[in-house]
Formats: sequence, structure tokens, C-alpha cells
Amino acid sequence: MSAPLAPDEAAERLHHGAVIAYPTEAVWGLGCDPFDEAAVLRLLAIKQRPVDKGLILVAGALGQFDGLLDWERLPNDRREAVYASWPGPHTWIVPATGRVPHWITGAHDGVAVRLSAHPVVAALCTAFGGPLVSTSANLAGAPPAFSRDALDAAVVALCDGVCGGETGGLTAPTAIVDARTGTQLRAG
Repeated sequence: MSAPLAPDEAAERLHHGAVIAYPTEAVWGLGCDPFDEAAVLRLLAIKQRPVDKGLILVAGALGQFDGLLDWERLPNDRREAVYASWPGPHTWIVPATGRVPHWITGAHDGVAVRLSAHPVVAALCTAFGGPLVSTSANLAGAPPAFSRDALDAAVVALCDGVCGGETGGLTAPTAIVDARTGTQLRAG
């Protein structure tokens, strides 16, 4: 594996269509610019994941979601539940605005989002200047990598770099909860 990328170097690559691997709260993730359709489709091809499933967007600051999330479609108590859980390892499905591309939402009207407190994720999103795609760095259906050493070499070989750092130590990927109803869609 090549030398790990610093967040600013990774961000520069992301602005040019790169797909990178980076540590998250629990597992290693794959990321790219969510508004670069070719990069997202390449990431999905690497994972062998269909576009209709949708993808998570991760940010380092709440303002990075401005214009993407339709907070007004959530009741106040549900909106407050989301805000109270962030930053942290909590992924929510929030109603999406028309600015979120279909290759991110997939077959859904909402978008999965997380405001991360993980230092590498936050630094990467800050250096990039916005949210990033965040999906586990493994083939669809394969177990996720909880350490850099556990990354699938075939997946890494198709990426444009790997960030430095360690995961946050959670023992399972973050739960996904529908912000409209409070229904848990994926256990954490």
C-alpha cells in the first residue's frame, strides 16, 4: 500500500474525480465527490453496488449540508433529535432537496447523512469544502474492514489513494434511522 494521504492531498484528488479510502467511526470507507456522477458511478462499480440503493453523505460541519436537506419536511421534534445526536456516529435519512443527485439518493426521496466527529472525516470534509460520499470500503455483501490492514487489496488497487488514520473504534457500522419516523433501518 502506498503512503497514506493527508486530508488536503486527498481533497485535491477528490476535486479531480478520485475515489479514496478513509477511516470512519467504525469501518474504512470509500468516498468521492457526491456531485461528480462519473466518480460516484466508479465508486459503485468498485463496490459492485447498484445505484438504486443510495449512498450516505458525510460532513464535518452542519453547514456543509446547506441546500441539500429539506429540514422543513421534518416535524420539530424529529429535527431536534437529529441535531442532538450530531456530531457523532449517527446516520439519518432526511428528506432531500432537488440538489441531491439521483445517483446519491438512489430509489429514495431522502438521503442518508451523518455529521461526523471523526477527526479524519471532519478534516477531509473541511479540506474538500463540502460533504463526501461515505460507504464501506468493501465489495457489496462482503464484511467491512475495521482496520487498514483488513482493507481488501483488490478494492484498494482500484482507488486513487488511502488516507492516514484509524477508525473510531466502534464495533459495527453506524445505525441508519429514518428521521421522519424514528424507525431504525440498519442496526449499529
